[in-house]
Amino acid sequence: MIISGQSPNGAPAPPPMPSMPRTCQPSPHSGPGLQLLLQFGLDHGLSGDRCLAGTGLDWQHLTAPGFVVEIEQELQLIRNLMNELGHIPGIGIQAGLRYRLATRGIWGFALLSCATLRDALAMALRYETLWNPFTDIRVEEDGDRLVTTIDASRMPEAVRTFIVDRDLGISASFMRDLIGTTIPAHSVTLCCSEPSDARPYQELFGMMPVFGASENRVARNAAGYLDRPLPGANSEVARQCELQCQALLAKRRARSGLAGQLRNRLAAGPGPLPDMERLAREFHITSRTLRRRLAEEGTSFRQLQDEVLEAQAEEMLAGGLKLEHVAAALGYGEASNFIRAYRRWKGVTPLQYRKQVAGGG
Repeated sequence: MIISGQSPNGAPAPPPMPSMPRTCQPSPHSGPGLQLLLQFGLDHGLSGDRCLAGTGLDWQHLTAPGFVVEIEQELQLIRNLMNELGHIPGIGIQAGLRYRLATRGIWGFALLSCATLRDALAMALRYETLWNPFTDIRVEEDGDRLVTTIDASRMPEAVRTFIVDRDLGISASFMRDLIGTTIPAHSVTLCCSEPSDARPYQELFGMMPVFGASENRVARNAAGYLDRPLPGANSEVARQCELQCQALLAKRRARSGLAGQLRNRLAAGPGPLPDMERLAREFHITSRTLRRRLAEEGTSFRQLQDEVLEAQAEEMLAGGLKLEHVAAALGYGEASNFIRAYRRWKGVTPLQYRKQVAGGG
């Protein structure tokens, strides 16, 4: 996603940065999305047992506090829905249109409290893993157009169309929640084959997409929309919600297994972080085995390095160290390199982070 704007505390936003492809397996996530899909199946006449078949879940799981869903469990539910309801045109779009920001927890309230649509899109990017474990979404400005691409290549082929269609429906629903309407489409291309009944797509976009394309891409005429004030704008609420989003991300990044051991070793310091070859020798395995085992645990050595560097940077910045000293302590040759890395981690510059902390964060 490439979106510029302002952070919730009013500080100028950093230059836009593209969202990075995910290199590890999706992580577990909270349960509202699965609960909504289950209700969708029930509303179409399916029993709960048929919807949850093969997921390993039962009603007790769904009502438990702090319910967490594994990716494969939700994918199995989607397979069940497709097997039973796949004959219904635009079934994924129908499911996606049921999603509302007000039911997406603290992340949804963070977006609703942003000053403008541009700010809300930037907020959505910063905490994408809190709401979208399935696809890689990129949003960028191209003149007066807002261009969204959805990459579902990491998902099993049998469920890709449903997942992309659901994302399209979710995007339309969330946009209505934010600005009360949808932004007119200029062009739409989709990877899926043209269905026998494409009316749900035409109704969603106001035009017929080009099917069988190389990418899922929606271009919208966004002039006058991105900087329109949002009705629920509240800078203090947005700031507090963002702090809670940060805490949720930190909790999800807690590691166990080999990843946890490596993360603890990387954080043990002081001095520059050891490289992968050195740590592989310390753990008496080859670097190839280390890489494979981390992939099995849903992470990578680069991601562990970034987590440790990010945590150390926040501690040093909160302590008042100069940027040059922080950059040197973390092994960056120049402060500019550290600033770029920090923007990639947090979506804000180190100076903006300090302002947030000084403001009560």
